Amino acid sequence: MVRYEKGHKDETRRQILDVASAQFRESGIAAVGLAGIMSEAGLTNGAFYTHFASKEDLVREVLLDALSRREQRHKDNLENGVELETTIRDYLSLRHRDRAGTGCPTAALAAEIARHPKATRDVFTGKISDIIALMAQQIRHGSADERRRKAIAIYAAMVGALQLSRAVNDRQLSEEILENAVEAALDLAGRR
Repeated sequence: MVRYEKGHKDETRRQILDVASAQFRESGIAAVGLAGIMSEAGLTNGAFYTHFASKEDLVREVLLDALSRREQRHKDNLENGVELETTIRDYLSLRHRDRAGTGCPTAALAAEIARHPKATRDVFTGKISDIIALMAQQIRHGSADERRRKAIAIYAAMVGALQLSRAVNDRQLSEEILENAVEAALDLAGRR
């Protein structure tokens, strides 16, 4: 029997999550198989079930992990006084557009998540609600309800614009989508 060092199981789980997260965002959940994830992680298929009950369990864990990381970035921005404009410009950047595998899981996976079971959508919904609440805190003017409405509209515009910019095959149009979405989001935020 092979004995592993303490923490090996956690490291292996982290490796599976990281590989799955990148592959799901890059290719879509439906297009990615467990065999491909495990192969890229350098593990056998059988090792998967030591860490996850099913592919759907993995999807939920990937969403929770990736969206928690994005939420932490929003918290850090808020704590460090980073303006919402910076968040908007970073999100709607060419770099973010071109790096789906490491980018926002919402823009990469929202359409697919809508067709997943309630438990998966519950994880997604909870994290999106948290991110919207943090964005609302970055909006300085208006009542709490007004700031929340603006944050929802800004986030929805950002996600949709990023998705469109990735989907079109005309580079100039893609860049126009991002640039105009930045301007619209800033107008919504009242920063202009």
